[in-house]
Amino acid sequence: MASPAKPIVLYDIAMREPREKTCCSPNPWKARLALNFKGLPNVTKWVPLPEIATVRKGLHLPPVRKFADGTDFYTLPIIEDPNNNSEMVGDSFDIAVYLQKTYPDAGRGDLFPEQTLDFTHDLANILVPLSEWEGKEHPEYARFNASVDAAFSVHVGLGVGNFPFDEASAEATKAEFVRRAGFKSWEDFLLVGEAREKVKSSFRDTLEGLARLFQRDESGPFLLGEKASYADLIVGAWLRMIVVTFPREDWEDVRGWYGGVFGRLHDALDVLAEVK
Repeated sequence: MASPAKPIVLYDIAMREPREKTCCSPNPWKARLALNFKGLPNVTKWVPLPEIATVRKGLHLPPVRKFADGTDFYTLPIIEDPNNNSEMVGDSFDIAVYLQKTYPDAGRGDLFPEQTLDFTHDLANILVPLSEWEGKEHPEYARFNASVDAAFSVHVGLGVGNFPFDEASAEATKAEFVRRAGFKSWEDFLLVGEAREKVKSSFRDTLEGLARLFQRDESGPFLLGEKASYADLIVGAWLRMIVVTFPREDWEDVRGWYGGVFGRLHDALDVLAEVK
């Protein structure tokens, strides 16, 4: 299909104003970076977190994940493509596959060039439901996506204290997070002192194998040197969350780890990070 005439609608989670600076949900960021990688016009529709289930059900999109107890987890992103019979896709990885299939030659070209992505992380005992990867197209990328999600998800507590809640729904959002985690209060999420340093040290150790992947081609900053792929966008989306939610000094530490590979990746993806 030729480049679309109408903007593709991206449903993202509403954060505090100005939302174009505070949006920090990694999976919607994966979709946004993929849309911009493809050079496709797009516009963001902001959805308050407590309304996501209602919006998704209203669009007749099933949940793509489940909590450990088997209940449905309704989340974003969603894209709606008015140039293709208002086709809707409701999973970040499936969105990238859809964009590649529908607009194969657009923008920077192939989102899924062949490469080996040998980074793995234990997917067991993850509280936040992760996207399924088995049976997906581009299995090397799908497995990498799941492993990166797991590696970052278990350390998001480092940013809880700075989370940019939308003022209108902050209390409802906090209550939902507390319910999902099985905690008694929001304060149970907060990391301070020695506990925080322990999690930060774990995060650094966890990212060592990922950093080695980015160091294998010294022409960088991407995994394939100067050519970006969806694998770079996966990691870059999580870095967007860290920039917003981690204390400034912690982000500066992360961007400098392992010779600065994550800082260089983040900066190189700025050109794809416009929120529309």
